[in-house]
Amino acid sequence: MEEKVLDIIKSSDKALTYEEIFSKLESGGENLTDALIKLEQDLKIRVTNKGKYEIFSDKVMKTGTLVTNARGFGFVVVEGEDKDYYISADHINGAINGDVVVISVINEQRHEAIIRSIRERNLNDLLVGEFYVKEGKNFIKLDDDKLNIIVEIKDPNGAVEGHKVVVKVENKISKSNYYEGIIIRILGHKNDPGVDILSIAAKYQITDLYPEEVLEELEAVPEEVSEKDMKGRKDLRDWTIFTIDGDDTKDIDDAISIEKLDNGHYKLGVHIADVSYYVKEGTALGDEAYNRGTSVYLADTVIPMLPHTLSNGICSLNPNVDRLAISCLMELDDKGKVVDSDIFESIIRSKKQMTYKCVNKILEEDIVPEGYEPFKENLLLMKELSSKIRKSKVAKGYIDFEIDEPKIIVDDKGVAIDIQKRIRGTGEKLIEDFMIAANETVASTIAFMDLPFIYRIHGQPNEEKIQNFLKFLNVLGYKVNANLNNITPKTVQNILDQLKDKKEYSILSMLMLRSMQKAVYDPNNIGHFGLASKYYTHFTSPIRRFPDLTVHRLLRTYLFKNNISNETVRYYENELPRIAKHSSERERASVDCERDVDDMKMAEYMQGHIGEVYEGMINTVTNYGFYVELPNLVEGMVKIDSLDDDYYFFEENSFSLIGRRHKKRYMLGDKVKVVVQDASKEKGQIDFVIYKGDKNGNKQPKSEV
Repeated sequence: MEEKVLDIIKSSDKALTYEEIFSKLESGGENLTDALIKLEQDLKIRVTNKGKYEIFSDKVMKTGTLVTNARGFGFVVVEGEDKDYYISADHINGAINGDVVVISVINEQRHEAIIRSIRERNLNDLLVGEFYVKEGKNFIKLDDDKLNIIVEIKDPNGAVEGHKVVVKVENKISKSNYYEGIIIRILGHKNDPGVDILSIAAKYQITDLYPEEVLEELEAVPEEVSEKDMKGRKDLRDWTIFTIDGDDTKDIDDAISIEKLDNGHYKLGVHIADVSYYVKEGTALGDEAYNRGTSVYLADTVIPMLPHTLSNGICSLNPNVDRLAISCLMELDDKGKVVDSDIFESIIRSKKQMTYKCVNKILEEDIVPEGYEPFKENLLLMKELSSKIRKSKVAKGYIDFEIDEPKIIVDDKGVAIDIQKRIRGTGEKLIEDFMIAANETVASTIAFMDLPFIYRIHGQPNEEKIQNFLKFLNVLGYKVNANLNNITPKTVQNILDQLKDKKEYSILSMLMLRSMQKAVYDPNNIGHFGLASKYYTHFTSPIRRFPDLTVHRLLRTYLFKNNISNETVRYYENELPRIAKHSSERERASVDCERDVDDMKMAEYMQGHIGEVYEGMINTVTNYGFYVELPNLVEGMVKIDSLDDDYYFFEENSFSLIGRRHKKRYMLGDKVKVVVQDASKEKGQIDFVIYKGDKNGNKQPKSEV
């Protein structure tokens, strides 16, 4: 059959449709679909963007950058083209993640290609993997299985088989994908608690160890605030100031206070740990904070920007102890608008370390937990103000994408035992509202002084991406009214409001978010689109984020020391672009690391649920399969080749997989029942297959998440 089909296509001077090929077959066209698939896989024919078949040739050649997936396949990003080219595992041809490659397009309709050659190799110096010995030689099995390379170790340096290690790649040996390296750190045995997380962190150059010079400087850090430290500060220790955080929080950046004024306005205090007093520029501590850029929160593990002596000690706003702070006092009117403000150095003493869980008991259920009685009225007043601030924000165009986040529960050995949706209650929203108000106040204060500053910016979305999103909604059958002549935050807010009642709203909201630009740090202020804020910065988390620490240093320089000389201005004009760029890069690494750890822990959890049946929703459809999200946010993939009831192809316009014979369709937002076929903790991936009912014909899920 394959030879007959190939002869028909060869003899034609044009590309042929499926029907045209079928009509030219003298007999036995039942296996035509299978023959076409085989010929395409063998690179004897290709599919045009109109779905026609022609003889394969190298006439469509392009150059781009390969981005691989842990499953073995990848995509090539070609500059100037909106769509990436899918590369199956069979067509990677020795290329690794990040390589600049030359491709031949083999299927225009599915945007599929094969790698022909490698133009430029792109390999990080530091790699993470498991040490092993084979035939008397030392190797590491790389954690990043996207890297199709072999690394031989010259000296085990104390490592034994099963150890997870960090390796520095030194030499490339004669073979194209064969390298030599040295072990620079042993993370521990692969089965030791916590080593799985440390291994992923190391991949992103995130470490739990501090340089010796940093540890030496820590010896001079005090355990208590001295009288000398308090000099020149406003004493707020008699104020009713308290903190609200998660149950397990130990690095407390922010505290709050509130008062109702005689004129009916509110006096809101946001008091932030004065980390810049202890972490100075030009010190080992300061340099290390810059290098790290941010604290990283990985399941039950925190890898802090600052050592625990600072982050959990003298800088943390712990209850009933004196702490140095930078306070932002704001007067807000009955509409929740800031009408006056003051920013100054202070000394505070938090009256209570509250938890969201207990605060929500008061604000949502009118139940006062023990020990919270003296603070109930303050909390209710804060709730009143928060609702006004939020109403004002929404009126401006504040966009709440309402994206659910997973919370991974682990046992005392660090093994994932449950996955839940992270709760975002009244208390969480209240703190968010107050922190945003403080960040805006600080940013606008310095912006009006026209001095160099570091802003948190979020650019206006690309009009074409919004149009594509609206076209996609039309495919789903949803008609949305939107004025794209002038895209404002209200435009996006209005689109989301029209989708609120749709069954796949959470997915549509995420797709809308993906069509937006990413927020970054920048000394050039263009505003924050998502928050509908003209001036915005990050001021409220200096223990956890280096940009916030930088903002505190700038406040001390400009406001408290009144140093706005030409020399100072020139210095920060030169320094802030570098700090902003580096901080954005480390934030991106942190986010990617957290995502990898979540994937790993989710797969670890699902390893105990192989063979069980769940109902979920399709949240992504691609030309190689579709992803199904379960109610607890666990996500797994149904591979296209596991759909054995038909030959399915990807229809890009509708984001669907459609069976060629039976026309069955799998589409974004569809609810499907799936069986957990496999889960790999090492790869951080979960495989589902469509549930077809048990032997007794039962069509109901056997398990609930």
